Amino acid sequence: MNIANETISLETKESFDIIDITERIKRFVQESKIENGLINIQTLHTTAKIFVNENEPELLKDIKNHLEKLAPKNDKYHHDNFDIRTVNMCNDECANGHAHCKAIHLPTSVSLNLVSNKIKLGTWQRIMFIELDRPRKRQIHVQIIGE
Repeated sequence: MNIANETISLETKESFDIIDITERIKRFVQESKIENGLINIQTLHTTAKIFVNENEPELLKDIKNHLEKLAPKNDKYHHDNFDIRTVNMCNDECANGHAHCKAIHLPTSVSLNLVSNKIKLGTWQRIMFIELDRPRKRQIHVQIIGE
């Protein structure tokens, strides 16, 4: 069995930035030379997620609108009350309870099959990264296990 790891860095441009990372992942698979196995793609953040779906602009608008309805940015969140919150605080802490609440509806990682050094994806399936908070540097860890 062989294992290959890579951490991908990217910088999001806005809240609700959806980035198609499929081609980056495919390059890593080719470089790994692992023919058959599994690939796991995992975000290293609580307010950014990974999902597989179609990269169609009108659908991406629908996804953004749907998530905003689930956890509107202008709602009140206990997480954003810095007078009472005492855990997991940092110097540049921002009010992002909405992003955490959106995040629970999406996976932290996706695992996909590798066959003949190719990711098994359906016709329209793409590997997508979504920023749910604010623009910033983000990391995605990718691991392939196989032969």
